[in-house]
Amino acid sequence: MAVRDGYIPGVPCWVDTSHPEPEAAVRFYGELFGWEFEDVMPAGSPSSYFVARMRGADVAAVGSIPDGAPVAPTWNTYVWVDRADETATRVVGAGGKVVSEPFDVHDAGRIAVFADPEGAVFSVWQAGRHRGARIVNEPGSLNFNGLETRDAASAKAFYRSVFGWQTLALGRAEMWTLPGYGDYLERDRPGLRDEVAAMGVPGFEDVVASLSPIAGEQLEAPARWTVTFAVDDADATAKKAIRLGGEVLVAPFDAPWVRTTVIADPQGATLIASRFAAENRDLADRERISVGAQ
Repeated sequence: MAVRDGYIPGVPCWVDTSHPEPEAAVRFYGELFGWEFEDVMPAGSPSSYFVARMRGADVAAVGSIPDGAPVAPTWNTYVWVDRADETATRVVGAGGKVVSEPFDVHDAGRIAVFADPEGAVFSVWQAGRHRGARIVNEPGSLNFNGLETRDAASAKAFYRSVFGWQTLALGRAEMWTLPGYGDYLERDRPGLRDEVAAMGVPGFEDVVASLSPIAGEQLEAPARWTVTFAVDDADATAKKAIRLGGEVLVAPFDAPWVRTTVIADPQGATLIASRFAAENRDLADRERISVGAQ
């Protein structure tokens, strides 16, 4: 797959994880995904920021927990924007909060950290030299970002105001869409819209993230953004994570279009590992038929 060189405003573009012991996290993810790392912080810096690469292209990063931030390790989602400062104004106007005011990261770009009205934290990236994840949707690279929320109506209003996102219903699931994103992708992949329509999911070419309700036993869980990585084999990835000291929070299972699992690394940061499974395309319909027959 081609190496990307940037995104359009409103598209998740980068992920990193903050850890109390970043060197240990580097060892775990290096083994789990085959990543190679480089600490890009200046020599003698009290903190670390290890950029992970595949075939020499940036895919993610592992860093120290910033001063003053909660000590809990987490994966962080970044959305590409033209101007981080203008985005901060929209966030506040839509009822969100500024967690970290926009600031420059040398010549790499400009960053800001926000929380939506329900407290889900996300970041934005105004690109300079750093162009976001250069490889996506390949095994070992970023595949998806998702919001877990108890108040979908409020989330829809907020992210529409901030990024212009809309939603697309796919069976019982909902996806965030950015109108025109498919046109941008089709410039490098002519015929994409026709391919997606032929798969029976018209409109999916505009999808930028997923939207999942928090319900049932998870109702007390905080709203949050999640990160999904593509893998060749979800079952093998789960077993490897255990062997490396991680924990499987949700055993591999089949869902529409994917086989997926939820993993916690040895320090507690959670991630989703997912294999594309075309054979599961009608799984939601089969589940509805089964339920209706009972």
